[in-house]
Amino acid sequence: MTPSPLTKLRVAAINFLNPAPLMWDFEHPPLASPLAQRYTLHYTQPSLCADELLAARADLGLIPIASLTPSLAIVPGCTIASLHEVRSIQLIVKKTHTLTTIKTIAADTASRSSLAYAEILFRKFLHTRPTFLPATADPIAMLQHADAAILIGDPALLALESREAIEKKIGPCEWHDLAHEWHTRTNLPWVAAVWAVRPEALTSSHVTSQQLTTDLEASRNHGLTHIEQLVEQWTPRIAIPPATIRHYLTRNIHYHLDPDCIRAIELFRQYAAEVDVLPPLPHLRFL
Repeated sequence: MTPSPLTKLRVAAINFLNPAPLMWDFEHPPLASPLAQRYTLHYTQPSLCADELLAARADLGLIPIASLTPSLAIVPGCTIASLHEVRSIQLIVKKTHTLTTIKTIAADTASRSSLAYAEILFRKFLHTRPTFLPATADPIAMLQHADAAILIGDPALLALESREAIEKKIGPCEWHDLAHEWHTRTNLPWVAAVWAVRPEALTSSHVTSQQLTTDLEASRNHGLTHIEQLVEQWTPRIAIPPATIRHYLTRNIHYHLDPDCIRAIELFRQYAAEVDVLPPLPHLRFL
């Protein structure tokens, strides 16, 4: 009987600025071509990567930690995290409110983890339960019908650059970095996403567990040595100064899944379950 041919791993990736260093080898020579023999990529929203994995439409994805399930295994080595302030997750609050008096929050739904962090902030630490209203990532429109707004990813970076113009239309606001809010209360990193895989997909693919971990870590390492090229590539794509992009990739984002990040994921899932934001995940599964 002829054995089934090996298949490529289907990868759900994210076309935001913060994963750019992780994707370096997949998108640039000389390694993009050899990697294309083992992986096939497509780009989607962070909140949809896990859906694709769980529906078996993808085998590997850079997914929000809120979307981890017992059936998915974390690939060791890489993460998208922040040790202090991340800049790309902003909670903007009208000056007429404090964090404890907010009743409604217009929320960009691009990342389940970011919304879960916000709900943990309010339910566990501030003991309030504001209503989250799904909204397009337009801070002016969001704040016209809600007490506060949550912006995620590139829209948050753009809003920071346009802060004066936004407040000119909406009025004075308080800007809260959700990574900073988490860090000050837990003394742990804020972790957004990890590479996760359907382990069963590896058995029919060109890729072993060790090869997968090595490929992803090498891509990250090469990306971090090409920050200037990433700044050049992203400057035409997002309307923020090159210096801000450089600072963001080198100072705001942390790309190594170290023990503190693992502890942060565990605590995040513990707190999220305690306040009924996410189902319990008693143990993280690693590849």
